[in-house]
Amino acid sequence: MTYPDKKFFDDKGEISAVFRPVGATEGVSYGPGKTNVDYLATGALTGGQFGLYRWNMSGAPTGPSPHFHRTITESFFVISGTVRLYNGDVWVDAKPGDFLYVPQGGIHAFGNDSGEPASMLILFTPGAPREAYFEALAEISVSGRTATDDEMLELLLAHDQYSV
Repeated sequence: MTYPDKKFFDDKGEISAVFRPVGATEGVSYGPGKTNVDYLATGALTGGQFGLYRWNMSGAPTGPSPHFHRTITESFFVISGTVRLYNGDVWVDAKPGDFLYVPQGGIHAFGNDSGEPASMLILFTPGAPREAYFEALAEISVSGRTATDDEMLELLLAHDQYSV
């Protein structure tokens, strides 16, 4: 393994870091008492390098069913509480500090059915525009409407999400 090709060629570096203090992130809510997602670093911010999100779950059962992605990897790092992580073979009760990496094509899922709040970081590489997917799901959840099967299939396919 080697370092990737250079993307910066100046000899002196530049002032370009982005600092966001706690509470200053944008995000989306799936409704009162449900999941809140903080957009820590979107693919747009990182020039498509990665997307990093803090996933804050209430104690209410939540999470996607098993699925995979064709174009992006996904990594999970548990910050607090207990998060159920599925590696395509077994579900584990992940605790703070536990980590799961899922390459393209890897079946996975996550959820919180502990009855207690839990939080984790989700990292996507490269930085796909996942915000539109999260926001569409949040709109469905908050509105209380039921999406049609065709609407859900279109949403999933548009965002590289394939159910198993």
